Amino acid sequence: MGERTKVLEVDDVTLRFGGLTALDSVSLHIDEGEILGMIGPNGAGKTTAFNVITGVYRPTSGQVRFLGDPLTGLKRHAITKRGIARTFQNIRLFGAMTALENVLVGTDVHHSAGVVSALFRTPRHRREEAEGHEAAMELLEFMGLASRADELASNLPYGDQRRLEIARAMATGPRLLCLDEPAAGFNPQEKAQLMDLIRRVRDRGFTVLLIEHDMRLVMGVTDRIVVLEFGKKIADGTPAEIRDDPAVIAAYLGVDEDAS
Repeated sequence: MGERTKVLEVDDVTLRFGGLTALDSVSLHIDEGEILGMIGPNGAGKTTAFNVITGVYRPTSGQVRFLGDPLTGLKRHAITKRGIARTFQNIRLFGAMTALENVLVGTDVHHSAGVVSALFRTPRHRREEAEGHEAAMELLEFMGLASRADELASNLPYGDQRRLEIARAMATGPRLLCLDEPAAGFNPQEKAQLMDLIRRVRDRGFTVLLIEHDMRLVMGVTDRIVVLEFGKKIADGTPAEIRDDPAVIAAYLGVDEDAS
């Protein structure tokens, strides 16, 4: 079996805010088709790492590469067009738009017809519009939300809003889907359903980077886990390896791993 394609490579990335080092020489990679979990105690740097990968922050030093090409310095919309999409810890839907319209916003990212085509309803614009509508409805069906397509996003139950945000991110056609705390606010049954959904998303050909506090969910759904503490990477391995890693146990339980 040949070596898998590295979708994302983070090489020796450091990010400082004034005197605070939020990320300290962090390196990691994600292989195509992998579900990689990123965990760590509060303040470990997980969301900061997400923000560097998705172009919100520019690293002080180091490099982020996507499919071999450097991302550092690109604007967020350019990174989305390259093939990286994300959800947010705090849901960021367009509440005054319908579920369908929210997903259509995602499909618009790769449409090539410009404003003039839209104004004059050219055949090219109409074709892209029809293709976008079909793709959006298929994603809503995949998420179990097709029956709510015409409901305002703000009126959807919390769990449906979470799924809708994932659908909108998928609609941009990413190679890498970054999920930031997707189980936040979920009950145990909803978390079990989310684990199944993440696996089905991967089975559709997406590579997934997952930040999540729920250890049972992370251990149950990921292929590999990276652990951060105080902005440093302290472990990288399979769920079984991470579960038994003394440095990880110390980070979470606050014990001295060198103590006898």
